[in-house]
Amino acid sequence: MSPQPSETSQSSEASAPLESSESLGSSKPSESSESSESPELIPLPVTAVTCTEDRAHVERTAVLDLEAGTRRLRLGPVGATAVDRTLHAELSADLPATVLDVRIVRTWTPRGPRPAEDDSALRRHITALEDERTALEQRCDRLRVRLDLLGRLAADLLREIAQGAGCGETDRARWARELDRVDGERDVRGEELRAAEARTAAVTAELAEAERAMGLAETEPAELVGHIELTVHAEAAGRAVLRLSHLTPCALWRPAYRAVLDGDSLTLDTDAIVWQRTGEDWTDVRLTLSTARSARATEPPRLAEDRLTLEDRPAADRRTVHVDLREEEVAEPGPAPVTGLPGVDDGGQVRVLHSPSPVSVPADGRAHRVPLSSFTSTARSEYTCSPELSPLVGQVVRFDNLSGHALLAGPVDLVRGSGFSGRGTLSFTAPGAAVDLAFGSRDDHRVLRHTEETRDTSALTQRTVVTRTVRLHLSRFSGPAEHRDETVVVRERVPVSEVSAVEVRLRRDACSPAPDAIDEDGIVRWNVPLAPGGRRTVTLVYEMSASGKVSGL
Repeated sequence: MSPQPSETSQSSEASAPLESSESLGSSKPSESSESSESPELIPLPVTAVTCTEDRAHVERTAVLDLEAGTRRLRLGPVGATAVDRTLHAELSADLPATVLDVRIVRTWTPRGPRPAEDDSALRRHITALEDERTALEQRCDRLRVRLDLLGRLAADLLREIAQGAGCGETDRARWARELDRVDGERDVRGEELRAAEARTAAVTAELAEAERAMGLAETEPAELVGHIELTVHAEAAGRAVLRLSHLTPCALWRPAYRAVLDGDSLTLDTDAIVWQRTGEDWTDVRLTLSTARSARATEPPRLAEDRLTLEDRPAADRRTVHVDLREEEVAEPGPAPVTGLPGVDDGGQVRVLHSPSPVSVPADGRAHRVPLSSFTSTARSEYTCSPELSPLVGQVVRFDNLSGHALLAGPVDLVRGSGFSGRGTLSFTAPGAAVDLAFGSRDDHRVLRHTEETRDTSALTQRTVVTRTVRLHLSRFSGPAEHRDETVVVRERVPVSEVSAVEVRLRRDACSPAPDAIDEDGIVRWNVPLAPGGRRTVTLVYEMSASGKVSGL
């Protein structure tokens, strides 16, 4: 017997709600002109999708041939994950018609244990393998039980022989015949058990491979499907366009990029990685991608009481200034990153991107790459290193964002002339702003860093002077075909004092070579030219001096 489907329904107010809320649950008998049989199912395809961080806003369109009066139409199928309270239906203004009620009716049809007639050959093959494995496992169990009984029989026979020999009985022919029969039976059953176990292992491996292939090629048919029940009233017969929209979960997107560096030009392709498992495929839809966070609550933050109290400092504390070195990240100008959503940084403002052409995204839960935009810009390469952080020399490419939209934070596939070279990360970049993209490290460059520190305290003034010397050794290992010099930008840092009792001074006379620049954050920069196979040494010297009342330096 085939399983009987069961139906459940929930209604939602449409653009023209009824006067009474009771009519939303069921239509009055006088308002329905349908027969006892279910009306014909009218296709309601997906035409546009707006995908957000964890859900999608789906729009559907259908052309309806309406008759004068009130009718109930059945449209679909639609995904069972659609959110009922977000249903919204409207008709075109060309025909005087009104939407009275719209609801989702879900039908549950459980799958039987055996394949149906419309199942694929792969699914039937998997079912046959499962049946064969079950039969083999049962046969192995029976053979193990029989071997156990034969072992007990052989033990009883040997005990009988021992007891008979002790009593003086000598029936050698019968004993030999019985032992040969038991041993022969055990050998036969043992060989059958080994063959059955080997076949079971082979069937299990083949079944796992078939299930993996089916997981890549097919999806399980949905047991819970839905359709739309629409009640409309038309003043006259005619054709109208129905637009229906709703929210659905199980859909999300993330940005991704592909950067191709070719000499002095860089091509950046912007893509969207879309996943969806809504229960129905999106075929040739207008795709819009938004960074709106509809799931995040918009409640204002709670204000907590903050009490400030003043206390007199002890005399000993007033005579002593305690200082300490701390690490502080230098923040670059621009919008603050939004926390809570890894991989999507929109700078605190909702960004909307559009696919230039209709796309198709199957409901298989896998990642699908959708092209959004592409541009080519002039690139400026720079070899840079920060020896305090890493001994590697990296290549940084600077270019302008000419895409016409903001570049959201996401991974970048890096491609050079030789092919794929790695994966980097792109930060949020406004339209027209400059972009710094790291293209990995250079294997033919190395940097070694050594530091020395001396401390001197004057007995007369009780002033402490700390002198720190940093030596950087740069090396370039080049092939015989390279003949041009390369400039490596080396960056080091010196402490920045926030109190007047501590002074930091850069000794330019002791630095070799002299720094090219130093900013207000204490970052010292050199532009060091390196010839093929060349070596250079950069020396940085700075002093920190503090009075005798300073502690912690």
